[in-house]
Amino acid sequence: RLIIAGHYDTKKFREFPFVGANDGGSSAAFLIEIARVLKSRSNALTIEILFLDGEEAVLEWQGNDHTYGSRHYVEAARRDGSLASLKALILVDMIGDRDLKIRRDLNSTGWLTNLIWETARRRQLGAYFIDDTTQIEDDHEPFLRAGVPAVDIIDLDFPAWHTAADTLDSVSARSLQVVGDVLLAALPQIETRLK
Repeated sequence: RLIIAGHYDTKKFREFPFVGANDGGSSAAFLIEIARVLKSRSNALTIEILFLDGEEAVLEWQGNDHTYGSRHYVEAARRDGSLASLKALILVDMIGDRDLKIRRDLNSTGWLTNLIWETARRRQLGAYFIDDTTQIEDDHEPFLRAGVPAVDIIDLDFPAWHTAADTLDSVSARSLQVVGDVLLAALPQIETRLK
């Protein structure tokens, strides 16, 4: 099986009300829509849609104060033996930015990242999946540590990140569509590679 995952939780701030339209909201909306689309598709692998909680730090992103849900999922899958059937993870996070620019995450699995970026180029969407690199700590890391190939599709260059400005007017449905179009086009190759 293949997991497509994202987090739905938002960071708690005492100083201001935080909506999290992009940081939390965009991945949750994406997962709902991709589930609807995949339902009518003939899938070569079982595709699990995973909504994660506890990605955000309670206080500060250090030590283990983050990725609570993904770490719990991997531990539970290890205990019940279901980790063995997990072939790969595609993580989406903060994909709603109006100025979408997704960099290659150096912590992600190379072949999976390359396949998605090549698909974006073929679909004339390479302007959104750029070749600059970054290193992201996110919900994909517990899976990577467990030996599961994983990719993080995230645009962390978002000026409204963790501010009161992360509201609906800072996100774009077009950005979600771009990510969806690329992932749906890449799925047949990913499934072939994982079978």
